[in-house]
Amino acid sequence: MEPGEEMDQSQQTPVNGKHYEWQLSHGPQWLPIDNDHVIETHYCQPGAKGITIHMCHKQVHIDFDKLETQTAGLGVQRLSLLPLGQTEDVGWYFRDDQLWREYGSTSSGTSSSSVGSGDVERQFALNPRGTFSFTVGSTGYTLDFSTMTQTNCVTGLRRNVRRRPKFTSNTGSVHASSVSSSQLTDGGYKWEFMGDEGKWTEYEAHICSFDSAAIERHFQQNPQGQLHFRIKRHSYMLDFSKMCQVNDKLGTERAARRTADDGSQRNSSSGTGPRWQFQDNGGIWKDYSEGSSISSQDIELQYRQNPSGTVMFTTKSFSYELNLSAMSQKNLSTSTSRPVRRLHQ
Repeated sequence: MEPGEEMDQSQQTPVNGKHYEWQLSHGPQWLPIDNDHVIETHYCQPGAKGITIHMCHKQVHIDFDKLETQTAGLGVQRLSLLPLGQTEDVGWYFRDDQLWREYGSTSSGTSSSSVGSGDVERQFALNPRGTFSFTVGSTGYTLDFSTMTQTNCVTGLRRNVRRRPKFTSNTGSVHASSVSSSQLTDGGYKWEFMGDEGKWTEYEAHICSFDSAAIERHFQQNPQGQLHFRIKRHSYMLDFSKMCQVNDKLGTERAARRTADDGSQRNSSSGTGPRWQFQDNGGIWKDYSEGSSISSQDIELQYRQNPSGTVMFTTKSFSYELNLSAMSQKNLSTSTSRPVRRLHQ
């Protein structure tokens, strides 16, 4: 499969309103990946190079640019399930000096391209191995679909290009398949919320009337739905689409997560969630810590609500913008940009 291309199965019928399906090959057979909305959410971010998923006691890394895994003999593909006649909303992005920018977008200090994502996509559909020429101001560029690169016709400077679907509300749909490759045959799934002191805490029936098994049954029935429950005097809503728990009266939100549980994780509920880091001077990665104005837990909550959004925060001296889509942090005073990453524990 060529870079930037996915399997086109547009004549298939969408499953539960979902217009895509991620699959892994096991020998000659392709099997759907359970909860592939997690993969899709990351794939829709132009700054994401790939994702590591956990299945059957091992980790599988998917390279989004090459659409392949790093596991020998294991293939990956993304099917488009749109009905015949419908097209997917796709974004085309080029790597600027520091960020991934969409064609046709404008920003301070840059000229607007003469073409947008829709123009590039139409040319790509005509010839996915061809080239496309356009201008920005008075400068000409050539976009090579076969290598997914953009070349400045004057200076010869080349930049990487990415083609990614746009994030939509039904991107979070889940296809619950009994033959899913990531579903464990025993142990099921564990449901947890981010408790006090940044610790993941499993839902227990004697406290909130629902345990992991009960929540999982509701999730399988409606992966985009909500589950209401009470803990003593307070009522809560567990939002499956946003993966967060909300106090109905106070509006307080806590991150929630669903993890495959083979029994070996029973004693690790004290682990924290994903770690967010920025690259400091000297190339050193540093955590967003609890002692600063924003923590990994704060960022993770915002990320689960809108993976393509931005987070604003301040320190004693500066204000910053954290771009979750581009995975970058920008100092609004100095315009200094730093890479950001999200690490799974």
